[in-house]
Amino acid sequence: MGEYQHNLDAKGRIIIPAKFRDELGETMIVTRWLDGCLAIYTEDQWQELYKKLQTLPSTKREARRFTHMIMAKAAECRLDSQGRIRLPNPLIVEASLEKECVVIGVSDHVEIWDKDKWNAYYDVASESFEDIAESLTEFF
Repeated sequence: MGEYQHNLDAKGRIIIPAKFRDELGETMIVTRWLDGCLAIYTEDQWQELYKKLQTLPSTKREARRFTHMIMAKAAECRLDSQGRIRLPNPLIVEASLEKECVVIGVSDHVEIWDKDKWNAYYDVASESFEDIAESLTEFF
């Protein structure tokens, strides 16, 4: 959990907050995710997600498309000595990352957002937060 602001440098590197580094480990998987951000998973979490993707019916177009979107640009990234990972250019483009980014903890993964995109998303979600909560009461 938590929200941290970090810059993407000219080489496509971004700092992973120390709080997340301990849980993610030295090697992590980064992929395209929902709402226009990137998701970071530990190797074990990635294997769990991979197994779930394998259970989707390959005869269903939506299942194939979802699997393609998650798997095609997924990349293994390693922390450097300064706590950064280098994001592959296709993922940077996919998430429209420029310089200013937001790194957030979300239950079982970490997300990387373009700062402006995150702020716009957060503003919209904040406006309907109570309605969203009410629609999800069966889960709490």
